Amino acid sequence: MDWMPYIASDVQVMHGAVCFRGTRIPVSVVLGNLAAGESTAAVLAEYPTLRPEHVLAAIGYAADLARERIVPIPA
Repeated sequence: MDWMPYIASDVQVMHGAVCFRGTRIPVSVVLGNLAAGESTAAVLAEYPTLRPEHVLAAIGYAADLARERIVPIPA
């Protein structure tokens, strides 16, 4: 999953936290919910501006981070 079209970091949005493009929803919030056992459906119900591809993008982003390489975040 190419997560870059869905995820960005902008110092003017949430103090530069990594968020889903066009939202103020941090990727870490979605990943935290998934890690806590929440289903994709529950996450999407909680954040109605997100789509299923956002959840997949979050997982792809986390996978890249887990590979311990430098991951540039587009603005």
